[in-house]
Amino acid sequence: MSTTIDLQDLRRRMDGAVDALKTEFSGLRTGRASAALLEPVMVDAYGASMPLNQVGTVSVPEPRMLSVQVWDETLAPAVDKAIRNSGLGLNPMAEGAVIRIPVPELTEDRRRDLTKVAHSYAEKARVSVRNVRRDGMDTLKQMEKDGDISEDEHRQQSDQVQSLTDEIIKAVDDLLNHKDGEIMQV
Repeated sequence: MSTTIDLQDLRRRMDGAVDALKTEFSGLRTGRASAALLEPVMVDAYGASMPLNQVGTVSVPEPRMLSVQVWDETLAPAVDKAIRNSGLGLNPMAEGAVIRIPVPELTEDRRRDLTKVAHSYAEKARVSVRNVRRDGMDTLKQMEKDGDISEDEHRQQSDQVQSLTDEIIKAVDDLLNHKDGEIMQV
């Protein structure tokens, strides 16, 4: 009795990592300010880590300025701290429940910092893809151990999982190279 691993499920899970990477990259705006820039920021609020958009409203009043209207003024210091510690190189200014965040001009150093952030996002995506690959390989080992598949089928299916992994990792690298070019163009 021969069975196969669900490659569609593995692809769906790996594509999820690529989609998450695209979302994170959309937050790395290189030109004008964008509310998406603050999407990856997590705030420690009410004893839990919450996305910034769940504790306040993010708006773009000017091309180089972001504004966060915090719904609960007691959370303003936590929001300020989360933005400072986000690794985005932003320096917020709190004015009561409103936090203004000037978006700095992209200097050469700032561009390098953004590429480092982009590389860390891409590495997280690669790790996620490798974790899905590991799950698939573990499933294949278990199937072989249980006698569901032969050693040859195990080898063939593990090659399929590996080629899928290579394809998705290449997509992650392509996205990273594109984002690097976008950030570093003057």
